[in-house]
Amino acid sequence: MKVEQIYTGCLAQGAYYIESNGEVAIIDPLREVQPYIKKANSDNAKIKYIFETHFHADFVSGHVTLAKETGAKIIYGPQANPSFDAYIAKDNELFTLGNVTIIALHTPGHTMESTTYLLKDEQGKDYAIFSGDTLFLGDVGRPDLAQKMGEITERDLAGFLYDSLREKIMPLADDVIVYPAHGAGSACGKNMMKETVDTLGNQKKMNYALRADMT
Repeated sequence: MKVEQIYTGCLAQGAYYIESNGEVAIIDPLREVQPYIKKANSDNAKIKYIFETHFHADFVSGHVTLAKETGAKIIYGPQANPSFDAYIAKDNELFTLGNVTIIALHTPGHTMESTTYLLKDEQGKDYAIFSGDTLFLGDVGRPDLAQKMGEITERDLAGFLYDSLREKIMPLADDVIVYPAHGAGSACGKNMMKETVDTLGNQKKMNYALRADMT
């Protein structure tokens, strides 16, 4: 299994390349897709899935182009309603990638379709989460960006985010690696660390939104 963070500093955005036994998943790809295709070719691997953690407002995703050029399937979480061909995952749905698995954990709050992807290694052990804009390092995603959501308010989204963090993410083991979609410099959060990867255990200690006594 190979996991690589492809970080773009000008956008403070992290895309991810996961390869196992000749199969590749890309998470939150940027518009220029050739680097992902070139990397897969160098590994003699085929891009099988393109996972989107949510609809992005701060950059243009390359998911549609990448799917067209590779035949990979675009995956969104529950409640997504894209205008292009994509597979809408169910909460806790499992996807096989070579010798590893990826589980879609629906974590609404930043947006209603926001989804965290849990990577399990070859032994079935929880290895990492790709948390999108749900959990950053030092912060969490903004719940105040709701547009055209009908009766759903930013207060509602904050409540959904609180539940997502406590019911889906915080129960995971402390040694699980956290790979967020953004780092310091992004407008998606105010308190993000300069680091781009951390353990969930450390985030439980220092991230204000993961404190045990938060109501």
